[in-house]
Amino acid sequence: MASPVFSFLGRTLRGLWWFLDASRRALLNLLLLLLLVGVAWALVRNAPHPLAARTTLVVDLTGRITEQADGVRAGALQQLGGQSPEPMRLRDVVGALDLARQEPQVTQAVLMLDGFQGAGLPTLREVALAIDRFKAAGKPVYAWGAGYDQRQYYLAAHATQVWLDPMGQVGLQGYGGWRTYYKDLLDRLGLSANVIRAGKFKDYFENYTANGPSAETQQADQALYGGLWSDWLAAVETARKLPPGSIMRGIDSLPDSLQASGGDLARWALDHHDVDALKTRQQMRAALIATGARDEAGKTFRQVPIADFVARLRPRTDGDAVAVIVAEGEIDDGTDGPGAIGGLSTAAMIRSAREDDRVKAIVLRVNSPGGSAYGAELVRRELALARRAGKPVVVSMGDVAASGGYWIATAADEVIADPATITGSIGVITVLPTGEAGLAKLGVHTGGWTSTWLAAGYDPRRGLDPRYAQLVQAGVDHDYAEFLAHVAQARKATPAQIDAVAQGRVWTGADALARGLVDKLGGFDDALRAARARGKLPPDARVVYIEAEPSRVQQLLQRLGLGGVMGLLGELAPGTAAAPAWQAALQGLGALQGTAPLDPQALHDLGWLAAQAGRHRPYANLVHCLCRVP
Repeated sequence: MASPVFSFLGRTLRGLWWFLDASRRALLNLLLLLLLVGVAWALVRNAPHPLAARTTLVVDLTGRITEQADGVRAGALQQLGGQSPEPMRLRDVVGALDLARQEPQVTQAVLMLDGFQGAGLPTLREVALAIDRFKAAGKPVYAWGAGYDQRQYYLAAHATQVWLDPMGQVGLQGYGGWRTYYKDLLDRLGLSANVIRAGKFKDYFENYTANGPSAETQQADQALYGGLWSDWLAAVETARKLPPGSIMRGIDSLPDSLQASGGDLARWALDHHDVDALKTRQQMRAALIATGARDEAGKTFRQVPIADFVARLRPRTDGDAVAVIVAEGEIDDGTDGPGAIGGLSTAAMIRSAREDDRVKAIVLRVNSPGGSAYGAELVRRELALARRAGKPVVVSMGDVAASGGYWIATAADEVIADPATITGSIGVITVLPTGEAGLAKLGVHTGGWTSTWLAAGYDPRRGLDPRYAQLVQAGVDHDYAEFLAHVAQARKATPAQIDAVAQGRVWTGADALARGLVDKLGGFDDALRAARARGKLPPDARVVYIEAEPSRVQQLLQRLGLGGVMGLLGELAPGTAAAPAWQAALQGLGALQGTAPLDPQALHDLGWLAAQAGRHRPYANLVHCLCRVP
């Protein structure tokens, strides 16, 4: 009797096992099929779509243009509902324009600049040159905007025609501005900045120690901003075929001449030949249909976005190469991703290029205001090793290559700057803020015992010990002497000769050339040509970018669209909250002292100063111009 029962159970279990095994195989096959379909769909989606004749390239520049795509924070803000668009890489914009220039189906382009948030003058010049090459191929470029600011107009001026919305304006204001000075406020609050420097022009921190700009600051600002403005005027007037000086005459006469145009800023821009026509967005579309072709499906002009050509850019893999390493952002000692210069991580990329037998020369593209002296020295040492290994190094300076950004350039065989590069700032500075008097006003006191005077040499709650200040000054002077020595060796001069043009002063690229701080003026393509020639490579030798690879976790998060959120969470970690806390303390102390509420810029400046007191290290010598791209 038991045998039929066991036989039934056996058949049931075998059937169940067959069912489970078949289900497993079916599920795995289904997943494999879905994966293959997904890969095929991705390949089809990313494949270049065939273009119809008389297509218009839409160059919609949104956000800033940078040397590297630092999408971590910008992407996070987008994912969390923020408004900051992800920056565009300069090489992508230029490469896409050059590729579209060679596409026969693309016959014209339109610049859409309303969302463009700008870049420095050297970066704008690189894009403008690409626009000029597009036009030189016999393809017109039209620019349209609801209005133009100074940076937007620089690019628009290079178009074949510039169109402006009838309710828009061309907003030009030149360079320069006003700083806020805090000495009286800090005195009233009982706070001291304690700035220690080497270089009389190393002036950024003077807004904490003075109530107005020094004579050196006024002299340097006038030369810098005057030089940049003259460069901008010459470039725009040449592009627009305007008589020299016409833009300044228009600005000087604006109060009276605007009345002659009935107070209509768009009409004034047309009357003064800043633009070629006033067109609404609908009229712009109609004009591009007339010069291009109509897209019946979209009821607009036939078009292709510049992003499609960015997707078509493919690096070459054949033959020997020039390696390009981008050094963009502030310099620190350790490891950083795109948008910052880690001393260790950037040195590792240079070492990778040095050890690659197919790399015959290196171009270091610098866009940095400086930062840590030690981090800059790590990069400089690795570049020197590359040169000793027989690989020539050419530095290409972008918008800013100042202080630490200049320090790393001293190991190059050749330094090429744009005429409007902000460079120089050869000097060293540090700040040791204290608040002993302010704490006393709040009824807060300190006390204790230390085994040596160094343990209490610098405590933000107490006054700065003069012996400690002497120690820090000696360190700052030593770093400055090292800086001068590096520059003197690179420029084949004496430290005294370099000191005469150093002292922390910033220069334009053109002024730096006149003072022997760079070898020639030019752009990124000039640096590539120089590197190919020095590396004995053919003129068309390939270019390979060496960049830090994201970790596997970062790659996974990026594929899931979460890379930016994780980056922002890192920025919001508890250890980074010092500055807001100090800002709140400053506001509270200000309220007790009866001072007026601080505006956002003052909160930023004073919060930054107070945050220096919360550093883990006692102090840090900075080779930083602490300047912004105007």
